[in-house]
Amino acid sequence: MGKMAFESTNPSANNLRIDAGEEDGGEGSGFRPKALMLSSLAGCTGLDVASLIKKMKLDVADFTIDIVAELSEEHPQIYEKVTMEYHFYGSNLNEKKLQKAIDLSFEKYCGVSEMFKKFADVQIASFFHHTS
Repeated sequence: MGKMAFESTNPSANNLRIDAGEEDGGEGSGFRPKALMLSSLAGCTGLDVASLIKKMKLDVADFTIDIVAELSEEHPQIYEKVTMEYHFYGSNLNEKKLQKAIDLSFEKYCGVSEMFKKFADVQIASFFHHTS
């Protein structure tokens, strides 16, 4: 796709652009490969938790996942520590059931987090933002 950019497709015919940053000869016009791994992790567990929120009929106004990741110093650099921060917003949050949804995803359903656990110390943190 020019310089360092690639385009990836999948069986659903969705396109995803991957590119290096300017410091590595790219234009920063797409996802960087390691960052894409973190997006996959958030997406995988996010889909699980969103599905469980529906099944449990929980009242959640908004739900986000932030990931803080630390790379090794030696090359090839890999993620050594990853913390997934789940943020729930709403006026009627059931913290116990939301935590259960996170735990089910992390321990039972999310294949991407299982893969991450093979090479990184993966931690979870939950934040409940009660709104009026």
